[in-house]
Amino acid sequence: MIELIFSPNVFNKIMNMTERVIDIRHPQIAGQPEIKRISQKTIAGRKHSVKKTSFWIIGIIVIAALVLGYFTLSQATIEIWPVTTTVETKERVEIDTNNGEFDLARKILPGKIFEESLTVSQSFTASGRAEKSEKAKGVIQVYNAYSDVAQALVANTRFISAEGKLFRSANAATIPGGKYDGKGKLTPGFVDVEVVAAEAGEEYNIGLSTFSVPGFFGTPKYTSFYGKSFSPIAGGSVKEVAQVTQFDLDKARLEITDKLLQESKNLLRQKMVADFMLLDESIEQGEVEINYSVQAGGEAESFNAEAKGHLKVIAFKKFDLENFAKSSIITSLAESSRSDDVLDENLWGETKVQDVSLELDYQFVAIDWQTGKLVLDLSFSAKTYPELQEDVLGAAVSGKRLNEIYAFLGDQANVKESKINLWPFWVQRVPQEKSKIEIKLNLNN
Repeated sequence: MIELIFSPNVFNKIMNMTERVIDIRHPQIAGQPEIKRISQKTIAGRKHSVKKTSFWIIGIIVIAALVLGYFTLSQATIEIWPVTTTVETKERVEIDTNNGEFDLARKILPGKIFEESLTVSQSFTASGRAEKSEKAKGVIQVYNAYSDVAQALVANTRFISAEGKLFRSANAATIPGGKYDGKGKLTPGFVDVEVVAAEAGEEYNIGLSTFSVPGFFGTPKYTSFYGKSFSPIAGGSVKEVAQVTQFDLDKARLEITDKLLQESKNLLRQKMVADFMLLDESIEQGEVEINYSVQAGGEAESFNAEAKGHLKVIAFKKFDLENFAKSSIITSLAESSRSDDVLDENLWGETKVQDVSLELDYQFVAIDWQTGKLVLDLSFSAKTYPELQEDVLGAAVSGKRLNEIYAFLGDQANVKESKINLWPFWVQRVPQEKSKIEIKLNLNN
């Protein structure tokens, strides 16, 4: 191994040598071809040449791209805000079910009659309250132990129970006479008699008991005519119960009639062809038949009401109203327009109505079912604008500079504002090809 040891001064001299390279060869490889010495100036020169060549290549590419972009990729967008006019007007129109044609001059629009029959029912709650009194009732056997002769009893004959409760016979009755046997002993005759308590109340609900006939008091018959019950006398009460009132029925009539009307209208709308409309004032409802499950004064917590009726209506299309409104606006503008309002007549076409701006209101005036006609008052407003002939504008601005186009559009009385965007950014003219020119009509404020 060979070691080269340099002093600091010698080392510095070697590092400061910029114009040549010292070739230190190993003795063992001294016979090999000599390595050429390349100066630093030569290397720097070559680098400078490469950089210069690269610069020109990049420049050529950029210029080519600019040219290519201008001729093939350039595009223009022209956005125009036209002058708009808001028109408000009123008209009276006639909806005629016998005329299927739209008649702008006579202000007649087609209409159609729709009909529907329907039955609806609804349950209602009774609001009345009443005191309900019930008298106890029962059957007793009345005995004749007085003689073998029958005894007649009139209706309402009084019977008093052993508890002192007064009852009356519901009907007249005859008590058969008793029968004597061979020893002269009398077997009483008897008959079942329905009795009703003299007063209402639970206190007259009694069990098995015996009964006397106060009408015989003070006579021998008093102890010989008597009654017995073999089943309880029951049913007596005094309580509050729900009751249907006339107010309940009147309220139910209104609600069930309105329900009939609403459901009939819903069915009519389902039957209607798309876009047909109806006004409540144009509906004719025939006589409504209403039946109640309980009459006024009846005891019930609730009751049912049923309504039957027939409905017919003259309907019209909103589409026809809108077309009439737009046609009326265009007609009124045409009558008042002047040809000198436009500097370039070829650039602008007919006046148009902005559909989204149309506001329409209609009011019922009259209806004649015999002739099948409905009269309405219309109030409507809308924004109008001139139709832009895009082909004409495209031809007028193609190849023009921005300042020329802005000047041209600024001279147009129908142009409120304009905006032009060119792409790429370095392009200064609108492309020649119409296909590369996009024209937008902006109707927003």
